Amino acid sequence: MTAQGPLRGVLLFLAGLMLASGLIRLGTGAGTAQGMPPAAEVPPVAAHCPTPPAGLMAALQEREQRLATREASLAERQASHALAETVIAARIAEMVAAENALAATVARVDGAAENDIVRLTAVYEAMKPKEAALLFEAMAAEFAAGFLARMRPEAAAAVLSGMTPQGAYTVSVLLAGRNALAPLD
Repeated sequence: MTAQGPLRGVLLFLAGLMLASGLIRLGTGAGTAQGMPPAAEVPPVAAHCPTPPAGLMAALQEREQRLATREASLAERQASHALAETVIAARIAEMVAAENALAATVARVDGAAENDIVRLTAVYEAMKPKEAALLFEAMAAEFAAGFLARMRPEAAAAVLSGMTPQGAYTVSVLLAGRNALAPLD
């Protein structure tokens, strides 16, 4: 029997809450929503909404036309940008190809020039030192110093010893100062 006592109290409490809820609804008019007339008695929505004013319709149509024009303009601009991007990409590809071709040409020319200098240095090394010294005396000092720097030390020494003291001194100064301004780090 003790189990029914607490259960009965809970049931009475819930019934009281339901009764209070009903009274509150009646007092605030919340129950009238449930008491609405059937759908047949409700007039259609169109009866409550008069036809829109002509000015509003014209304004809406004008706005729709402006939006359509703007949308067409944006689509045209987007197509123009897409075309420009395509043209730019093609030009970039052309420039890259031209740059690669130019780099290959420069490398070929540099290699050919280097081969010419190596060959001419070998010719000067093979010459008799007195004959080479006469040629080096006739050259510009910077030009002669460049060849002497590439020659084997024994051949360069033999050519320098055949030059006039002033010419040998000038070339020696240029050779000594070639890397004077190079960074030490």
